[in-house]
Amino acid sequence: MKLVFGSLPAAGRIAVFPGAFHPPTAAHLGLAQAALPRVDTVVFTLPRAFPHKSYDDVGLDERLELLGTMIAGRSGLAVAVSEGGLFHEIARELRVLRPAIEAPLLLCGRDAAERIVGWAYPEHLPIERQLEEYHLLVAARAGAYVPPERLRSRIETLTADWDAISSSVVREAIRGGLDWRGEVPESIRADVERIYSRSRLDSKNARNR
Repeated sequence: MKLVFGSLPAAGRIAVFPGAFHPPTAAHLGLAQAALPRVDTVVFTLPRAFPHKSYDDVGLDERLELLGTMIAGRSGLAVAVSEGGLFHEIARELRVLRPAIEAPLLLCGRDAAERIVGWAYPEHLPIERQLEEYHLLVAARAGAYVPPERLRSRIETLTADWDAISSSVVREAIRGGLDWRGEVPESIRADVERIYSRSRLDSKNARNR
């Protein structure tokens, strides 16, 4: 993991907020701010490669640029890049960067938490063992998350609602010429429009063919 913007405490509670942020939205920022009363820092974390996803049209550097502008002047927020895309990989990378932090919180929504907890992991890495390395901080999304009894000591919940977070809606609105500006923080609206404009992406895709 490499810290790109902001700072990390040497110890204390850190919440890692992994995502594609394609683009970052006002709800992403709102969720991070809702988590701050529970932690010292929230780190927006962009994996270099997400499992089963590709972002060739808008690259890593451009999305980092948007996140850096979004958090500028806001205390308790940072931006990092991780090499791995799985939660246990990201948690291990953070502990290398800050060894005094034993169990970082991974910030996510209810739907992601259900996938993580219910996934068919290999025998050597069950979710119970993973949650010894990190804990979950779960926001409501289309309903509140109720952790399984056996895992409740390692899963915290937020009343913050993640329903409004939809980067895909922003991208579709930009492509369709619809109003999208209220969905992203004011500080990055001009950059989102520049980076995600249909003419710019069409030109970039044409060059890559």
